[in-house]
Parts: sequence; C-alpha cells; structure tokens
Amino acid sequence: MSKSFNATSTTDQVLEGVDLAGKRVLITGVSAGLGVETARSLATHGAYVVGAVRDVTKAKAATQRVLADAKTPGGLELIELDLGSLASVRKCADKLLEKGESFDLVIANAGIMACPFGHTADGFELQFGTNHLGHFVLVNRIAPLMKSGSRLVNLSSAGHRYSDVNLDDPNFARTPYTEFGAYGRSKTANVLFAVEFDRRYKQHGIRATAVHPGGIRTELTRHMDEAALQKRIDEVNEQNKVAGKPLFQWKTIEQGAATTVWAAAVANATDVGGRYCEDCHVGELVIGEELDLASTGVRPYALDADRAKALWAKSEEMVGERF
Repeated sequence: MSKSFNATSTTDQVLEGVDLAGKRVLITGVSAGLGVETARSLATHGAYVVGAVRDVTKAKAATQRVLADAKTPGGLELIELDLGSLASVRKCADKLLEKGESFDLVIANAGIMACPFGHTADGFELQFGTNHLGHFVLVNRIAPLMKSGSRLVNLSSAGHRYSDVNLDDPNFARTPYTEFGAYGRSKTANVLFAVEFDRRYKQHGIRATAVHPGGIRTELTRHMDEAALQKRIDEVNEQNKVAGKPLFQWKTIEQGAATTVWAAAVANATDVGGRYCEDCHVGELVIGEELDLASTGVRPYALDADRAKALWAKSEEMVGERF
C-alpha cells in the first residue's frame, strides 16, 4: 500500500525508501529555493541531475549541498539557460540534444512572480514569456530525449486562480496590466501545457503533470511589498477564522518541494497525468469559490482540454516554431 502524504510532508519523507539510481533528471532554476531542494532530494536518492540555470556562478555556490549529499551514482551538472531569451533556450536545448543523454524526469521549476510590467528579449510579456513560453520551447525541443516511462512536471501555483490565459492579448497590448493577473495567466498556462503535453505523449509512455508547491518564502517573492503581503495574510486569516477555514501558513522549502518530487517519482503516473497536484495529492476542481491564500483546488479552465490545445497553437505561433 502506498504511503499517504499531506501539506506538511517533506521531500525526505516523500522519498523515503525510493531508489533513483540510474535516473537522469533535468531541472530548471536550481540556483535557489525549491530548485535547489528538489535537486538535493533527488540526488540524495541516487538521481543524476542536470540543472539549467541563468547564472551558473550563483548556481555553483547554491548547489554545494546537492553535491555533498548526492548518493553514488547520483550527481549534478549545470547548463546555462535564460528562459527570457529564446536564443538561449534553443542553445541550451541544442547542447542537450547534441549530448544525446536521455531523461527520466523533466521538472520545469524556474519562474518569476508578480514583477513590474516588462518584456523578454523576444518582446513577450515578461511573466508569460519566462514562465510559459521559455519552458514550452525548451521542453518540446528536448522531448526526443524523454524515454518511455518518463515524466514532465510543471510548477504552477494556486496563483493560476487569479486569471485564465488570454489568447487574444497575451502580451497585455490592450489589457490593463496587473502583477498578479499576469502571474495568474502564466501559471494557468503551466497547467494547460502539462494537459496538452500529456495528451500528445501518453501514447509513448510519457506523462505530464502540474504542481502547486504551496506558499513558501523564497526569492520568488522578491517583487512583493512585505507590508501589503502581511496585511493580505492577516485579512485572509480573519475571514477564515469566521468561516471555520484553516489559517494560511507558510511552508518550509522542504515541504514546498515535496509535491514536486511526489508527482515526479512516487505517485502513480496514471493518477497524476494531465492533472494538477498540491500537498502531495491530486487537486480537486473548484468552481465559484473566492480565492484566498489558504484555499486549495484547481479552476476548471486550467484543465480544459480544448483550452490546452488552443494555448499550444497560440504558443507555436508566438515562438515561430511548430512541435
């Protein structure tokens, strides 16, 4: 019987007794926070990790513990990747393809959150371009390296509940920009990408899922105003007390990365394929409920198969490449 895990489970608890020797894993964003912990926990159980990072020097310093804790034959190597530049994304993919070594897991972990309005090197709205389009091109280009039995795990967020994708105006050319509205679009895109990738590749034995790690204090929150964030948390907790709902609590990084490694290496592939996971289980559909920081569940639009196909087509149009 499989073990049961929850919101407080850690990576080490989830992976207890799991042998990943011989498994190769690609993880984006292993220079801080969740990416480092995900790499450490998998390498500790024997996986060999390829970390794709924008700043290799920073990542080398941040991943010393990964190397120290790695269990033979596990290990770590780094490759440069700037998700905000398709030239960099394609260069990274080309290097991986040239090397020709297959992957058992691909974890699209890197991302940015609630940043001021801006554009990627290719002119895309910064959050959608970095969080979704950069990963869309990278993953599709290296898909030939994913063998039967492998999985793609996209890091999404409860933030997907702020907004559906806008396929008519993805770059906010006509829509008023809000930091969390844009973040919501990109996180919904992460789920929809997993849904469509799973549909296309499951016949080859490859599955894809999206995960919400929970609320964690990492570099991801660097653009957020501390006072405004705390005020919002206090308001939510007052509302939840009245409603009898659980209070919002920050997760540790070890707890935050647990759902990622659970979905990647522990959960049954059929159970999580094309789904949205949180707190080490598959999330339930939520309809009509107000968004608050302690809420769980996934909006139906993020799992809509037709919406996922339309996003895929729009993404191909935007990056000028068909997959």
